[in-house]
Amino acid sequence: MATEELKQRLGNIPAKPGVYIFKDEHGDVLYVGKSARLRSRVRSYFRERGLSSKTQLLMEKVADFELFFTDSEVEALILECNLIKDMRPRYNIRLRDDKHYPYLRVSMDEEWPRIHVARRINQDGARYFGPYTDSKSVWQTLEVLSRIFPYRTCRKPITGADRRPCLNYHIGRCLAPCTGAVTREEYLAVIEQMCLFLDGKSEQITRELRAKMDAASRELNFEQAAFYRDRVQAIEKVTERQKVISKRLTDEDVVAFAQDEGQACVQVFFVRGGKLLGKEHFILDNTEGEDPRQVISSFVTQFYVGAAYIPPRIILQHEVMDPAVVQSWLGERRGGKVALKVARRGEKRQLVELAEQNAVEVLREMKLRRMSDEGKMAAAVQELGDNLGLEAPPWRIECYDISNIQGTSAVGSMVVFERGRPKTSDYRRFRIKTVAGADDYAMLQEVFRRRFKRAASHLGQSAATDGGDARPAKDNATNWGVLPDLVLVDGGKGQLNAVLEVMEDTGFANLAVAGLAKEREELFMPRASEPLLLPRGSQSLFLVQRIRDEAHRFALAYHQQLRARRTLASPLDEVPGIGPRRKSRLLKRFGSLSGIRDASIEDLASTVGMTRTLAERLKQYL
Repeated sequence: MATEELKQRLGNIPAKPGVYIFKDEHGDVLYVGKSARLRSRVRSYFRERGLSSKTQLLMEKVADFELFFTDSEVEALILECNLIKDMRPRYNIRLRDDKHYPYLRVSMDEEWPRIHVARRINQDGARYFGPYTDSKSVWQTLEVLSRIFPYRTCRKPITGADRRPCLNYHIGRCLAPCTGAVTREEYLAVIEQMCLFLDGKSEQITRELRAKMDAASRELNFEQAAFYRDRVQAIEKVTERQKVISKRLTDEDVVAFAQDEGQACVQVFFVRGGKLLGKEHFILDNTEGEDPRQVISSFVTQFYVGAAYIPPRIILQHEVMDPAVVQSWLGERRGGKVALKVARRGEKRQLVELAEQNAVEVLREMKLRRMSDEGKMAAAVQELGDNLGLEAPPWRIECYDISNIQGTSAVGSMVVFERGRPKTSDYRRFRIKTVAGADDYAMLQEVFRRRFKRAASHLGQSAATDGGDARPAKDNATNWGVLPDLVLVDGGKGQLNAVLEVMEDTGFANLAVAGLAKEREELFMPRASEPLLLPRGSQSLFLVQRIRDEAHRFALAYHQQLRARRTLASPLDEVPGIGPRRKSRLLKRFGSLSGIRDASIEDLASTVGMTRTLAERLKQYL
């Protein structure tokens, strides 16, 4: 709620463009935003209705705000970009480590330019290419360039008076300007070709090199002609792997993203001269619950504010917020018109979908990499135990979920993680037997009752079971008798209380139990008045999310399997002696159930695999 002082300040905000900054009680910046009308935008945050859950969490912490007025919306956009980059507010969508993405820098400010890796763009007269998302791709690019363009890599002063060239000259990777073997104009021509290559204009380079090769051949300078030939072949070898995207020789970027667990991976395809020159992915943090338009807008403004090159057209997965303002700003940065286009059909849409698929795959690989790290797993389990106040780390965790559609084909799942890794041999699935209708609480209680009755039975060295259809591993007694250090339930307080009743009845009330609510990832604990929120981005949160998602996946797969069986079921399944093979032969011969019903006993008996007795029994059933 806004204090009286804040209410008075809200009433005095003018309807001008600008930037607003929300701060907490300690003066720390929580959020930076822009608006064409600050009065209406800022005041809208202090209304209690219509706010998203993320915005509600933000406003619970806001104790103060600061305003910066600008002359235009474009100026407000520029200021917002710079403030987000400098302040990195907690509640803004942020491009991760944007200051550290490497670029290739061609030092055109030097008399004899070199190319090397830089971490930021400066207004120093050099040319920059990138950014690249990792150093590996940068060094791979440098290796390709060194094979094609003989530029110098040393830092020594170039006087042209050195007596001997270095080894790079002898292996064709330098023109040896240090010995005066090449003029500055000739050397700069090579550097210009390299820049054209990085810009994707390889056809122009090969045309020039072929012309020089032909001229050298006519002058019988075959050594020089071979030098140009080798460079042409090297360029063609590299560019033949570049996919032709468009017959139009256009420059454009294709931008699409995928989201998972509060992160978004944005994939950018760099199309130059109609060819897919390269692709890079970038990670945005704090995107959970955000409008896709806001996600794409945040990336476009934060990425292109420092991009080395802005193409005349950018193909987007979703429309940006305030497209006219963003286009105007990009045009100013480019020094020419920039069109933002949302791909809705045709080849461009296919390209956007391909970029989205790439982003999904990057997120999946990141998740697998993160979860496969042994050290992180141990730390995640330890961290989870500390956050939950457990006496020891929960090395064995069991998680339960229910899957059904209005009570039909209802199933339960139990997944097991040991030391942060799934132990699939201990997974169990349950077909709900005693609950009619869509009652998730009762279904969970049935699953828990069956699981822990089995545990009690095996711990008591009894052979009795409850008759459930859980899928046992080979060592059934050992697995059912192993108790978890922590039990997770997919659900909130209601689900937690339901299973606690069963734990009390079956004699396992001493086990640690928690309910994980999906909406805000809250952990509900017994006898705790408030739910626990694990720190965003923490390994313990990633761990419980993965366990919960795995339980959901396992339950859903079994539910879909049972639904498929019900869909394929027919009265033929109820006839004794008619198995899947005879059923298939009958349907193949007579076409349908009605065709079988209309057939005579003689026709049925003459079907391969049938007898007259079976045919008579089938007619009687039908």
